[in-house]
Amino acid sequence: MTAKKIKSLTELKKIVQGLKREDKKVVFTNGCFDVFHPGHLYYLEKVKTKGDFLVVAVNSNDSIKRLKGAKRPLVDEWERAEMLAALECVDWVTIFSEDTPGKVIRELKPDVLIKGGDYSLNEIVGRDFVESYKGKVLTVPLFEGWSSTKLIETILKKYG
Repeated sequence: MTAKKIKSLTELKKIVQGLKREDKKVVFTNGCFDVFHPGHLYYLEKVKTKGDFLVVAVNSNDSIKRLKGAKRPLVDEWERAEMLAALECVDWVTIFSEDTPGKVIRELKPDVLIKGGDYSLNEIVGRDFVESYKGKVLTVPLFEGWSSTKLIETILKKYG
């Protein structure tokens, strides 16, 4: 079941176009999701409430290495995609290799673009594009106390 929810950008674009023809609201978010934790789950469940279908774009392994350093990711891109796809609140998952999700956002044209509250609206990649066609750009508060980096540091401190 979860593998059916993981799509290429080309496949996902067709799906999203069909949903929009049915007047369904497509919500988009993205991230690394390298070490999945309760904060991620809280965030994704909140994001899903903003529309009918949730698309999550996941950074590829190479993208994460460029953004976070050679020691990351800890979990392979396909495994991260499968974990996300297994969540009830996530409808579709795609993997992108660029440093930002700009290309994915331009292809999918989501109705709502959402990032975590650690971003200001001005920092959200794709904001101008989404707002140009009257889409909404929002932030959702984060579940305080959780981050992948903090979790990795705790593991190293306890077991390192």
